[in-house]
Amino acid sequence: MNALSDSTTTLAELKARVLAFAREREWEQFHAPKNLSMALAAEAGELMEHFLWSTPEASRAVARDEARRKKIEEELADVVIYALEFANMTGMDVAAVIEAKMSANAKKYPVEKARGRSDKYTEL
Repeated sequence: MNALSDSTTTLAELKARVLAFAREREWEQFHAPKNLSMALAAEAGELMEHFLWSTPEASRAVARDEARRKKIEEELADVVIYALEFANMTGMDVAAVIEAKMSANAKKYPVEKARGRSDKYTEL
């Protein structure tokens, strides 16, 4: 497999690689939206486990720690892989749904009200 990077790899290429991997193993039969969403949640939990009980500052240090970073990267990859396979199996265009969500979020969180605040949009 060729080395990939964010600056040279398209989302379509990633989706195609994830789909090809599953197809080679005949795993599509197991990849119902229910199963993929559950796998995605499980992997997100495994990612969160690395930061459990850490303060925000300590969590940044954990993410930079060379000894732990490889495992954290693996969990992040699992999360993204399952998200891409979910998009593959449901026919969702990831870029389009992100664009739509970011547009909706911009309306819910206008810069002049939300800058520097973590409040939910209903509390701004």
